[in-house]
Amino acid sequence: MTPIAFVQAIVLAYERRGLSAANALAQVQILPAMLNDPAARITAWQMERISGLAMQELDDEALGWFSRRLPWGSYGMLARASLSAPTLGVALKRWCRHHGLIADDIRLSLSVAGDTAMVAIAEQRGLGALREFCLVSVLRNILGVACWLIDSRIPLLGTQFPFSAPPHRKVYDVLFAGPTSFDTPLTALRFDARYLALALRRDERALQQMLERALPLTVLPYRRDRLLVQRVRQALTAHPAKTHGADALAGLLNVSPRTLHRQLKEEGASLQALKDEVRHARAVDLLQRTRRPVKQVAEAAGFQNEKSFMRAFKAWTGQSPAQFRQGRLGPPDDVARSA
Repeated sequence: MTPIAFVQAIVLAYERRGLSAANALAQVQILPAMLNDPAARITAWQMERISGLAMQELDDEALGWFSRRLPWGSYGMLARASLSAPTLGVALKRWCRHHGLIADDIRLSLSVAGDTAMVAIAEQRGLGALREFCLVSVLRNILGVACWLIDSRIPLLGTQFPFSAPPHRKVYDVLFAGPTSFDTPLTALRFDARYLALALRRDERALQQMLERALPLTVLPYRRDRLLVQRVRQALTAHPAKTHGADALAGLLNVSPRTLHRQLKEEGASLQALKDEVRHARAVDLLQRTRRPVKQVAEAAGFQNEKSFMRAFKAWTGQSPAQFRQGRLGPPDDVARSA
């Protein structure tokens, strides 16, 4: 559900152009009285429709955010300029650079620190009463296009805004799934940097189809996650004691258990198979390199007890952990270091 505050911002854009939003409001069944109710909400369909009508009637895809209009087709031009990029990282850098050419009121940037990628917005001029709507929309736009380009959901590690939490704070949990903070130094969203290396999955024909219904990208979540299998492996490896069950693992990944199982199935994987893969590799590594007791190896590999570990290990290798260890090559690392 979209807060009425964003509709109020669109109405203000009309007023600044000396025009009336009454016709657009009527077409999407938004009653004038709703504009005076801070708790009012509209549907995604209504937001899509009134945004589209306003963009065409104002001939401004930025809906009054910037000091100059962005004529109809401006964001399509940005998408086309990014389409030939080999990876998402290159595409986003192009988007940020070209956005500055058509609207210099804000500056977009892409940066990477360790395993985290960040898209940030620096305000070059005051955005006034449209500030919240502008910053939220620009982030939603670039996130939606990024997901579309790689045909994948991009889970967010966090989103931040430089203004105080608005009365409709809870809506941000829907707009930006993941932690959201306010009163921060800049506007930004953060995600796993591995998505930047994914190849683009779209062509000119797909772009034409997308541009016919581009606005849903900014109001509807993308379901598929092309990096989910890798993210599950990483979570299982990094947190063996916290990922015994699907509920705990789903919590670490900020998805529901049902979504986790469904998306893994779509990727041709299963949670149990990934658990076995990660635990097997961890157990083999510890048995080969160390003299830890089998009970400690079982715990480090993510098993809740030694008995279940021994049963699983024999199914994987046809040997018990002790038999496997006896046949290892060379001394374990901890023995070699003490020699």
